[in-house]
Amino acid sequence: MKRALALLAFLLGWLVLGAVPASAHVEIVSSAPGDGARLSAAPPLVSVTLSENVGIQPGSIKVVDLAGKQVDAGPVFQPGDVAEQLAVRLKPGVPDGSYLVEYAFVSADSHPVRGTFAFVVGTGPLVTSAGAVSASTGTDTAVDVVSTAARWLAYLGVVLLGGLAFVVLCRPAARTDPRARRLLNWGAGLVAATAVAAFVLQGPYATGRNLEAVFDTGLLADTLRVAYGKLLLLRLAAVAVLALLLPRLLRPELPERLRARYENLAMVTGFLVLLTFSATGHPVADPIMFVSVSADLVHFGAVAIWVGGLVQLALCLHRPSPEEDPAPSAARFSRLAAGAVTAIALSGAVLALRIMPSLSTLWTTTFGLLVLLKIAGLAVLLAVASRSRRAVREGLTKRDEGATKTATTQLRRLRQTVAAEVVLGAVVLALAAFLTVTPPGG
Repeated sequence: MKRALALLAFLLGWLVLGAVPASAHVEIVSSAPGDGARLSAAPPLVSVTLSENVGIQPGSIKVVDLAGKQVDAGPVFQPGDVAEQLAVRLKPGVPDGSYLVEYAFVSADSHPVRGTFAFVVGTGPLVTSAGAVSASTGTDTAVDVVSTAARWLAYLGVVLLGGLAFVVLCRPAARTDPRARRLLNWGAGLVAATAVAAFVLQGPYATGRNLEAVFDTGLLADTLRVAYGKLLLLRLAAVAVLALLLPRLLRPELPERLRARYENLAMVTGFLVLLTFSATGHPVADPIMFVSVSADLVHFGAVAIWVGGLVQLALCLHRPSPEEDPAPSAARFSRLAAGAVTAIALSGAVLALRIMPSLSTLWTTTFGLLVLLKIAGLAVLLAVASRSRRAVREGLTKRDEGATKTATTQLRRLRQTVAAEVVLGAVVLALAAFLTVTPPGG
């Protein structure tokens, strides 16, 4: 683990010295009419040009008058060949007066971008979002808290599912351990439940409404129309298939031919679950999306294998099966974890370099501070993991020839350090959840 710590330190230095501008959330590039424009006659439509193609999102542009009455005829559409341009038609015979355009788009990384601009027809006063018409430009606090909690629980579910690698590769005895199987089932259940929660929360999250709006069928339909909603349904379907595969894959008497088939299916469905996370986060806002999404897949997958394996290892150490020596499982996992840590460090550095807008983001924004906290958490986690590796080595080398039990002192130390690693892993996952709802530039 010392080499892993050195690698992490090197990559942090690379990050500080090599950070380059990257993309952020969707922005309004221009609008017609422009903000504050005074027109002699009402335009046939109001259009906005965005910094990225977000698709046609129903209800994302609304035009209201001083009384808050909607004067657009809907629906939102693309008025020309520019994919980034969206518009809404106005009702016929719109009279002179001040009008406020409210927009609410969900960017490719699933985060809402809301705001307003105003124009005047005739010679009346210009209305603003602080004037007679109230325009919501922030996410409801309760919705924000619940959404962040759901994201953390979703990550926790994926991590518990990641323990399948430990069961298959490191501890064959876990196939018949009901506790190990229960952890995997909990993981599948958490991923499924949080996918449903994310689906119903996305409407209120994007529009700035409160928790009561989760029952709004119109918002649910809007979520279903956008890519984020479809990816959540894909996640739900993939984890359902994986849940059906688990009892078959973990049958101890399973023929090798079927075992290989089920393992391949589990890898495919697991990949799809990971992809639905990577394709709805900050990486998709990168102009070179393939690089960032690939790095995020590697990063999240390695975290799931490492931390999920730690949870399974803690279970094994706490109460091994009768006549089971946990040392061989710990030794196998130590090698697996070393590879996972290297993948985490490399892919994490690539992600930070691609996503953060500039070097100063590290110390001037909430996103940058969360990145530094996550790196610090990983460093502490690696330091604790080095003690686990040392306990494994000493426990294996100091046993008497032919003995089948790990030395009591080393086993106690290993239990303590692995438990600490599990707690630290949960903290790092919480920081990751906060990162996903924090704009890279803010």
